Amino acid sequence: MCTNQRENGTACCANLGAAQAGEHAKTRLKSLSFSARSRARINMTGCLNRCGQGPIMVVYPEGTWYRYETLNDIDEIIDSHIGRGEIVQRLRVS
Repeated sequence: MCTNQRENGTACCANLGAAQAGEHAKTRLKSLSFSARSRARINMTGCLNRCGQGPIMVVYPEGTWYRYETLNDIDEIIDSHIGRGEIVQRLRVS
């Protein structure tokens, strides 16, 4: 999950609550079954160079990029993609 903070008020994931979203994602992941938890980890990262589309997260090893607006969006990504292996098309970034 990008948590980059840019200077001078330039658009960035940090300005859109990415740090709080990351903490929420960690908590949500811990609530899943052991098998899903053992396959996934939430990492915070610097700029992913998609500031205009943010906030942004990437699910690896697939390399699927997502944008999210709400904590419910993050829950959906975790439940669907990580939990069941289903891409959330409405949040996918090309």
